[in-house]
Amino acid sequence: MTKHRIYTMSFASVYPHYVAKAEKKGRTKADVDEIIRWLTGYSQEDLEAQLENKTDFETFFAEATQMNPSRALIKGVVCGVRVEDIEEPTMQEIRYLDKLIDELAKGKAMEKILRK
Repeated sequence: MTKHRIYTMSFASVYPHYVAKAEKKGRTKADVDEIIRWLTGYSQEDLEAQLENKTDFETFFAEATQMNPSRALIKGVVCGVRVEDIEEPTMQEIRYLDKLIDELAKGKAMEKILRK
């Protein structure tokens, strides 16, 4: 089985789209960064280093400091697929992030997005 091409795409190439989607709906880059840090455990400095190094998605999630255990509470549909039903771990992490960014863009409160 060949790897999905998103695994080899640089996280830095998609990150501006996350920020643009959030900003279009009145949210901020800081909100996007907070979500990414919550999900992955990266510090802001580590996140910026990953972006600067143009790390691919697979490595970005593999090197995550501590994936948040509360991410299992993320439910819903992204690209027509239920995130909780995705069996491939890296793809599920990518879709968790997509879902969180979607929730941010839809105006959900940060406390709800971060499953507090």
